[in-house]
Amino acid sequence: MNNFTRTLRRVSARFTVSGAGGLPRLVAPRGCRSPSRAESGGASRRPQAVSTGGAPCLVLGLETSCDETGAAVLCARSGALLGEALHSQKEVHVRNGGIIPTLAQQLHREHIAGVVQEALRASGTSLCHLHAIATSVRPGLALCLAVGLEHSALLLERAGPHAKFIPIHHMEAHALTVRMMQQVEFPFLVLLVSGGHCLLAVARGVDDFLRLGQTLDEAPGDIFDKVARRLSLHNISELSAMSGGQAVEHISKDGNRMAFHFKHPLEKYRDCNFSFSGLRTQVSQTIKQKELEEGIKEGQVLECASSIAAATQYTVAAHIAKRTHRAMVFCLQNSLIPTDNPTLVVSGGVASNSVIKEALGHVATAVGFTVICPPPHLCTDNGIMIGWNGVERLRANVGILPNTSGIRFEPRSPLGVDISEQVSNASIRVPLVNLKI
Repeated sequence: MNNFTRTLRRVSARFTVSGAGGLPRLVAPRGCRSPSRAESGGASRRPQAVSTGGAPCLVLGLETSCDETGAAVLCARSGALLGEALHSQKEVHVRNGGIIPTLAQQLHREHIAGVVQEALRASGTSLCHLHAIATSVRPGLALCLAVGLEHSALLLERAGPHAKFIPIHHMEAHALTVRMMQQVEFPFLVLLVSGGHCLLAVARGVDDFLRLGQTLDEAPGDIFDKVARRLSLHNISELSAMSGGQAVEHISKDGNRMAFHFKHPLEKYRDCNFSFSGLRTQVSQTIKQKELEEGIKEGQVLECASSIAAATQYTVAAHIAKRTHRAMVFCLQNSLIPTDNPTLVVSGGVASNSVIKEALGHVATAVGFTVICPPPHLCTDNGIMIGWNGVERLRANVGILPNTSGIRFEPRSPLGVDISEQVSNASIRVPLVNLKI
């Protein structure tokens, strides 16, 4: 038995994995296991009996981890979405050049009650009919997570003692969203890419993840936002209302990515970690140099802005694709993913970037993986994914609590168990794939 196998067996012993695949049939549970210490805030919690009788089992999902206030009501028995509402702060933060946590918190507080009320109205139900409230409590902006947790406590008090609380890991919710749309069996490889995260993990169950690698510094959505601001893309009328990522993708269509060459991050490291800060520095230096050459000041738009954006987008896409390629090979070599139709799920706000999806499609084809992405509106933050994660946990009878007592929001909270050292030790050299993007 090699060291990697021993590690996996130790990791496996720490988890209770849900059904073998698909969406398990909902049975009115008679109890649930005690939540992890992270779920319970370190306190010991007794399992809670959950009984629905023959009535619909309704879950309210609540999302406030960053700049979206979202709520949704789902039926845990059928998995159907009954109603949703979303308030986006995007336009406000675009005007301010980035997210200001105190402002984001204020906007959450101003809109959360209305968003919840609209989701309940759209679903044709009321608080007293809810069976559980699922809320994103980690990771995210502390001030924003606090709003969701505080409001959940208030809602539970109004709903009555029958309503349970399900604390949700934001990244777990992104990883599982695709299972709401179609039957995706465990285990599968998942790539989560957004403005605050970039990670690769093996999803073995509802609350069972092996983390293969993650960003060492910035996230891809973050570098797109910063490059868009540095290129002053908001001064272009047709891009003024777009997020940084959308603006970079849009203007890149008119650019020549071959006009600029940026060094790919972590080329010497055969692991599945990501890094984007060095690339951002290269791009900033290039922009400064071109401003001198064109004789313009910061704030004006370079003639070559579209080509710089295209070269940046290509480098980000190629970096993500190569690390994901290595993860695919590692999973197959170590039997973490079945060789029969292995699946890569891509989710998070940046998952809607067409160039990144195209690059991932090329490496997936080379290794024999199927790539699945949720629809764009479910890739960004929303209450639906949080509610669905609550449904999954309710069905698996995992992490169901009587209330929010003892629960703490956690701004930083890695997903799953870290096995990135085993990936690095494997030192897998992946073959060159022509990305054609």
